[in-house]
This record gives sequence, C-alpha cells and structure tokens, in this order.
Amino acid sequence: MADDSPVIELSRSDLREVTGYAVACARPVLVVFERDRPDDPRPRAAVDAAHAFAEGAERTKVLRDSAWAAHRAAQDTRDAGRAAASDAARAAASACGAAFLHPLAKATQVKHILASAAHAARALELAAGDDPAVAADHIARLRVLASPVVVDVLRRYPAAPPGGGRVGDLIRLLDASLR
Repeated sequence: MADDSPVIELSRSDLREVTGYAVACARPVLVVFERDRPDDPRPRAAVDAAHAFAEGAERTKVLRDSAWAAHRAAQDTRDAGRAAASDAARAAASACGAAFLHPLAKATQVKHILASAAHAARALELAAGDDPAVAADHIARLRVLASPVVVDVLRRYPAAPPGGGRVGDLIRLLDASLR
C-alpha cells in the first residue's frame, strides 16, 4: 500500500539539529533513571549515540540498537513499577528516534521531534509525585531550547496527532507553543 503523504524537504543538517534538541531534552533526566538503576547504562548509551549523530557521526545500526536497548530499559523499569525511570529511559530512546524522522508530512512524525521532550517532562512530573505543574514548567524550559531550525522543521509537519495519553498531551502542548 503506497503512502500518499506529501514529501517535505528534510536535510541531514535538519536531522542533526532535531536530534541535538532531543538529546538536550533527554540528557537532564538520565539522573531520574540512574537513581533507580545506577548500573544500567542503556539510556545513557542511547543519548550518547544520538549526540554522536547530532555532532556529525553517521546514522548507523548503533543508533537503532541503542534506541531498542533504552526502550527495553524503559520496559524493565515500568514492569518494576518505576514509572518516572521508565519515562526517562523513553526520553533517551526517543533521542535516537529523532535521527530517523521521515520526510513525510504526517502528524505522527511530530513524535520523532518532540517525544524526547515530552517523556522527559513526564519523568520529572512523576518524580515530583505526578505534579502537572512540574511538567508544564519543564515544557516551558524546553520550548526555549528549541532552535529556529527545530521550529522550522516542526512547522513543516501537521500538528501533533491526538492520543498518546499524558505524554501525547505534553507533545501537543509543546507543539502548540513552538508553532
């Protein structure tokens, strides 16, 4: 089945900038994960792999493998009842995912741009006793981190789609504030 979504312009430089933003969003919440799992390097390795791509490395299997490893870390901590750590690991996995943003004008692609930020905000919200003010404050700070290139890339896509629970809400909040 062919995808009839319009193709948008998306350069390697754009991908690096978006990934750099995702790294900047994910890195500060690694501490939330590492408090629970100090001996688990998977989320930090994912952020480091994404950072390497943002700084000029090639987009290789290392990025995908690191994303999947951080995703497994998120599942492990979720299964252990450590929701904040799980979202912190998802922020790290999403930083790698940003490097795989597709040039199809689909609303679902907005998650590649903003999921790292939303999962980071959710991790902090949960770590603060599920306080929505903490997430809103963090989203406001992450908005300022978005470079003009990130905002320009975001605006090439339709607005973030509905759904996705609390993280989806945070994606839409950040998306609306950046547009």
